[in-house]
Amino acid sequence: MRSLLQNRLGLLCVGLSLASAALLTSVVSGCSREPAPATTKAVAAAPQRTSAECSSCHAQIAAAWSASDHAAAHRLVEAKADADAFAVPHAFALHGVEYQTKWQEGKVHFTEKRPDRPAETFAADFVLGRAPLRQYVVPVGGGRYQLTEIAFDPARKDWFNVFGDERRQPGEWGHWRGRGMMWNAMCAHCHLTEFRKNYDATTDTFASTWREHGIGCFQCHGDLPANHGQPGYQRGPAADRRQAQETCAPCHARGELLTGTVQPNVAFNDHHRLTLPTDAAVFYQDGQMKDEVFNYTSFLTSRMGGKAGVTCLDCHDPHSGKTKLPVANNAICMQCHAAPGPMKAPVINPTAHSHHAEGSTGNQCVSCHMPTTTYMQRDPRHDHGFIKPDPLLTKELGIPNACSRCHTDRSLDWAIESATRWYGPKLESRQRERARVVAAAQANAADAGSRLLTMIASEDVPAWKATFLTLARPFAANEPKLLAAAKEATRDADPLVRSTAVQVLGADPTARVAIEPLLRDPVRLVRLDAAWLLTEQLAEGSPERAELDAYLAISADQPGGRIRIAQDLFNRGRIDAAEKQARTASAWDANSPDVHETVGLILNAAGKPAEAAAELWRAARLRPTDAGVAFNAALAFAGAGKIPDAELALREVLARSPRHDRAWYNLGLLLVQTNRTTEGLRALDEAEKLAPQVADYPYARATVLWQKGDRAGAKVAAEKALRIDPNHAGAAQLVRQR
Repeated sequence: MRSLLQNRLGLLCVGLSLASAALLTSVVSGCSREPAPATTKAVAAAPQRTSAECSSCHAQIAAAWSASDHAAAHRLVEAKADADAFAVPHAFALHGVEYQTKWQEGKVHFTEKRPDRPAETFAADFVLGRAPLRQYVVPVGGGRYQLTEIAFDPARKDWFNVFGDERRQPGEWGHWRGRGMMWNAMCAHCHLTEFRKNYDATTDTFASTWREHGIGCFQCHGDLPANHGQPGYQRGPAADRRQAQETCAPCHARGELLTGTVQPNVAFNDHHRLTLPTDAAVFYQDGQMKDEVFNYTSFLTSRMGGKAGVTCLDCHDPHSGKTKLPVANNAICMQCHAAPGPMKAPVINPTAHSHHAEGSTGNQCVSCHMPTTTYMQRDPRHDHGFIKPDPLLTKELGIPNACSRCHTDRSLDWAIESATRWYGPKLESRQRERARVVAAAQANAADAGSRLLTMIASEDVPAWKATFLTLARPFAANEPKLLAAAKEATRDADPLVRSTAVQVLGADPTARVAIEPLLRDPVRLVRLDAAWLLTEQLAEGSPERAELDAYLAISADQPGGRIRIAQDLFNRGRIDAAEKQARTASAWDANSPDVHETVGLILNAAGKPAEAAAELWRAARLRPTDAGVAFNAALAFAGAGKIPDAELALREVLARSPRHDRAWYNLGLLLVQTNRTTEGLRALDEAEKLAPQVADYPYARATVLWQKGDRAGAKVAAEKALRIDPNHAGAAQLVRQR
């Protein structure tokens, strides 16, 4: 469910110096996170045609649909339908919180009692989902609705917490009353027909509307002419396979809304940004799902979905939601993988291929190639990446494999040996190569840039090529060949590739000439990414400015959305307005290090170094292994004249990253300035050892030695700086001194 999406802002906020701060532009990729309200009631729209009208002509289809999960995706609370959960008052405790659920006066009532606050009772209006769990939705004012963290399992007849053992506290973004569990923003688009959020950013309220509960006919087929089904009606052209898939995709993909609506029969990339397998917290390096990502990314990174032309409708009936053929006997897979092998699929004998007996779990294609992961504690879902089980990648990178998931009594080495004996060189495949390069990029390996370049040049699955381009972004500034590859990729036929290529070019201040034509790209996703990077030159009232502003406004009800608006204002020179938006984001998500870091950088640019330092230090504490944000905090403390705090932060940087040469350098200068010259020189020496190519380090040592009266030592150090950088003016001047 979208309520469980993580707070991933994807910010590239770096570049603080002792004198100033610079906030670099970046595209926020990933989640659709959205905000809250305070004074309006969500109301159903005026009566319109509903799915019930379709059944008279499409009885068989309507019957299949009415029994589907789509039809039951959302409904009003009903005494009969909810009787199993609320037949009697029910009380239980989870994580020290006491809950009571009961049916009273035609409403579902939830009472929550925490040790530190009085009991509170909420009455639910809506139900989300049918099986394997039901979540209840409660109004909290301002047109805003929240998903409860407790859910009912209709099979087990029990209540449970969808977060499991993870404890979320009031005030956190992901707490059930926080913005991360807000129905209007996180769930309703994909659980109702023609939902419109209707958020008012000024009042922080909603006036949401929808056509009908659940996913009905009009959500997927759109409105039909008034004479539909009447004499003389002529049916228009049927949607092609790709268009049909892209109608399914928005609600089966993790990503963000570009236009604020989920519409049928439109191009996916005109209305949505897909989350790619770049974040180790969201996907495993081979593309397997880790966090809740809803399958579409995995499908597009598979050979079948990303290259061979297989679509959702080849396997799934769109009305019942069930597979068209059985899974247990491999019929669903053998429709392509049995002779004559349509779509050029390889012919496979499941028993010979799997090395497992016919009828066994290991003989089922889905067991090995579509392993399940359970989300929300009770909801197992098949991975749609169709990856090869590879125990060696488990050993190398911790990626799970289907062999070990099933053979829990056997060692990993046994699984590796068995897989190697059966499949040999076939396992040394593109899948392994991709996973290893993704892991190298995520680890910031020294050779990651060159390896990404090779993958970009050779990749023929667009979603993977886009993934490698996205991962190349941090390396591009120092890798001219990556920038050249990105420029070439702006001409790619796939808009996802063009979009990520634009993002890479953001690392090159001279690339504007290559980006500007993409402001007129036929696909909105690409245009928005180009507009984001060129925001300061977009004329007020221009189509480009209007489209970017409309996009930014969509998620203004979420901390991530406000941060995006703040970044855009900052990049347009509107620092005060940027600060206001960033502070709103910080108030809404007090535990996000990304938000605090961005607020800090903006405050530093606004000439408020002390406040900036506090925000950056907060970000550093929330991100305990990140040396970069701690270093920025140290520089801000120094800029504010808070020298003891700056020293504390610099020592924290070195505790996290002992090879951080700039931290050693700044610590050395600080120690010298506070009359600890000997210790300061040792720190400067350490910086010089770690980065012997940086002329400023020996020059700093030269200036300290000169001040101590060691003229000879100072000149030796200055001469060393000049050998590194013959144009170093300070070193040249010192050498000329007598």
